[in-house]
Parts: sequence; structure tokens; C-alpha cells
Amino acid sequence: MGGWRCTGLRWPQGGPELGWVRSDGTGRGRTSVLSYGREIGFRARGERHCVGARGTPCPVGAVVPARSAGARCPECARLDRAHSVAADTIADDPRTYRVYLAWFGPGMVKAGITGEARGAARLREQGAVVFTWLGRGPLMAARRTEELLRSALGVPDRIPYARKRAVRGRLPGAVERAAEVEGLYRRAAALEGAGWPEALERLPFEAVDHAGVFGFAGAGPAARVVTGLVDGGVVAGRLVAAAGPDLHLGTVDAGTVVLDTRLVTGWDLAGAEGRSGISVPVVAVGDGGVQDGLF
Repeated sequence: MGGWRCTGLRWPQGGPELGWVRSDGTGRGRTSVLSYGREIGFRARGERHCVGARGTPCPVGAVVPARSAGARCPECARLDRAHSVAADTIADDPRTYRVYLAWFGPGMVKAGITGEARGAARLREQGAVVFTWLGRGPLMAARRTEELLRSALGVPDRIPYARKRAVRGRLPGAVERAAEVEGLYRRAAALEGAGWPEALERLPFEAVDHAGVFGFAGAGPAARVVTGLVDGGVVAGRLVAAAGPDLHLGTVDAGTVVLDTRLVTGWDLAGAEGRSGISVPVVAVGDGGVQDGLF
């Protein structure tokens, strides 16, 4: 009987969910709605295989590295990126996009774009603690604004997850978080008339704080982060927080451990008792250990 393969952590409006498909390719997928305080446990089996691209299975079922966040072989990774908005290969995209400023911790703010129809799901997927919309318009105008912000304000287009994780346990209060985002918003708004695309409509400032959605209140700092699964390895604990692709698990043997669910995709998984602990490689939070993909 086939097991299950995780398709990743999703962030609909109601909270985090894990997606699953049958590892033998039969049957429809399902989702597991997650709630804080719940025990989670699973055991990896066999080898990790490529998850394919854009809903198409990998034609060769390639084995992929345990520590890669992408879980794709080189050919499937190329195909997936070729159809990505981030690759700038779909300039005639008719959809409306939004530009945002996202805050992950003191001094960690980035600019980005997302499809308007997706709402704030992209911000939750990245683990943005606070964000504000900045403008809306066609893809190319949104992209030019994003580039303008990087140049004029000195903000990046991505922040490594290792840096995000390292500060989650000691974030400043909500007022201070919002104030930092508002200060950058005002600097961005002042760029109108200085390269700001006419096709992009500026949106008013509104700080949206995800600390409650992520369960950070009372969660405390994490001690360790999983670097990859192994055949027979177990990850189990009580869910205390979640942000972006990360689950923060209170374990019986290693304190609070962060599991990047991108490392789980591609593995065949079986259930494990929630108090089984951790028997996969871990490092101290802040030491990295995960090979992030480009996007």
C-alpha cells in the first residue's frame, strides 16, 4: 500500500495547511488543517524523489538531495522557473499585480510583487511578520516599481530564511514593527514622479501584522532547525508556531525545532507518534543548513 508525499505548507486565509498526494500516484490529494498545540509526527521512507514541475510528474523520477529546498531535478527546475513570474518570461500577463513592503525583523524589509487575486497568501508563504501594500497595476509596471524600490531605498528582493528564523523569538512589539514599515512606505511614496510608473496606482498605508496568525505569542525562540530528512528518520512534536514554509515544533528531546516543510516534499512518509522526538540531522538556528532555491 502506498504512503503519502507532502506537497508543502499552504497559507489560505484560515491558517496553515499541509498538502498531500498518494506516493503511488493513485487517488486525489488531501489537506491537513494545522492548529497550534496539536501533535504532529511522521517517518521518512526510502529516497527523496523529484516533485516534477507545474503539476507534471518528473519523467524519470529522479532522486534529489535531502538538503535541497526545491526538491526538483535540474530539468524540472528549469521548466518550473521558465513559467515563473519572477523569471520575467510572461510580459503580456493580463492579470493585476500588487507591490508590497514586507517586514521580517528589525532592519529586514524587502520589496516584492504578487498577483492581486492571491491576496496576502504570498506574504504568509514568505513568513512576513508585517506588510503593507504599496501599489497595484499591470505586471511590468509592478516589476519596474519593485526595481525602483530596491535601487532608491536599498531594500532587497529576498531575505534568507536563516535570518528570518534567527529573530522570530525576540521580535519588538506590534507598534514598533508597524512604525518601521510605515517609515519605509513614506520614503517609497515620495518616489512618485521620480521613476514611479504611471500605470501603477499607489495604495494607502495599512500595516497588516501576522504575528497572531503565525502563533508567535508565547512560542519562544527555537533552538534547532532540521537540515534534511533521512530514510527512517522521524520528526515529531507539538506545533507551537508556523511561518512561511516553517513549522516550529516543541519536541521531547531537542527543545523547539524548526522544520522547513520544503525539505519534506518528495519523500514517502508514514505516520509517527507525536512524542517520538527527532532522529534527523539538525543544527542550531542561524547556522543555515538548507539549500534555498533562487525564488
